[in-house]
Amino acid sequence: MWTEGVIDLLRLLCSLCMIVIFVSACQPAGNPKFEVVYSMEPSFQTDAAEPPVKSSDHPWTIGIVPKLVEIPYFNLVEQGALEAAESLGAQVIYKGPPIADTTQQIRIIQDFIQDHVDAIAVSAIDPEKLLPTLVQARQAGIKVITWDSDTYREGRDFFVNMVDNEKLGRHLMDTLAWNTGEKGEFAILTGQMKAATLNEWIKWMKVQQKTYYPDMELVEIAATDDDPGKAYEEAKRLLADHPHLAGIIGNSSVGPPAAAQAVKEGGLTGKVKVVGLSMPNSMAPYLQDGSAQVATLWSPKKLGYLTVVLAVQALKGNPPQDGMNVPNFGIVRVAGDVVVMGDPVDFTKENVNQYDF
Repeated sequence: MWTEGVIDLLRLLCSLCMIVIFVSACQPAGNPKFEVVYSMEPSFQTDAAEPPVKSSDHPWTIGIVPKLVEIPYFNLVEQGALEAAESLGAQVIYKGPPIADTTQQIRIIQDFIQDHVDAIAVSAIDPEKLLPTLVQARQAGIKVITWDSDTYREGRDFFVNMVDNEKLGRHLMDTLAWNTGEKGEFAILTGQMKAATLNEWIKWMKVQQKTYYPDMELVEIAATDDDPGKAYEEAKRLLADHPHLAGIIGNSSVGPPAAAQAVKEGGLTGKVKVVGLSMPNSMAPYLQDGSAQVATLWSPKKLGYLTVVLAVQALKGNPPQDGMNVPNFGIVRVAGDVVVMGDPVDFTKENVNQYDF
């Protein structure tokens, strides 16, 4: 006779056999293996290359950093940026230094990094000094865009340029030459000496002058730091230091009105020609009285609008493409990592009253 312990063992073996038979019977035909896989991964696939999706409660946040605030040009940029943000359901924080100061720009960008904004769009004063901070922002997963004034490529995803640099630089030189009889000394009132985009325009002014206007001579480049008061003082100094000056090119928005005012006050209207980049509303009185000849520009408001639209598109995983149609803007050109907004417009005595910005 079997002992009670042996009987219990036989009962256990029988139970195990029944479990094996039951599991085998439940297997699909042609799949003899039964495997359970445990995973700590979520039940859905994620793609690291895909941008995060923002809900309406948590819109994209874009920090925009101009060279400085409270001058008409950058005020209009802010208006365009805010309009774009409203139409797209994004949030724009527009913050810049009161003067064109790189150290203050860096602090603002660092604040945006700490605030974990989704994108930073900056008009760079000094590309070299800004680079480490912009690289830091990119390493933190923030999209970095430059607009108005570029930095090194390592520091940003793409650059929103107003115009083709070569075309604009050559054109500014042409507008002065056409008004001085293609001869005489001239000076340039630029913004910041290290601003990359301004220097690119100056480079092409020099090329155009040397190629086509050998009887003209560049005698000085003076920096205004985009400060209207400094621009006016520098313009007066240029007129005093160079009594044979035939013309001045203003390379940033505060330059031409300051130069025209200095020419007017100095009794040099018609003798010293003034051209350059500035808004029609700022230049209209000087164009009308002859103390300035040509103002050239694009729409700063459209620049702000386009920058925000492209930032949001990039955050959604849609970087700028050549020929893309931007709603409420139009077609843009893209060459590599540079977006070109369009061609500039010349404002003269004859047409300046047709524009209002």
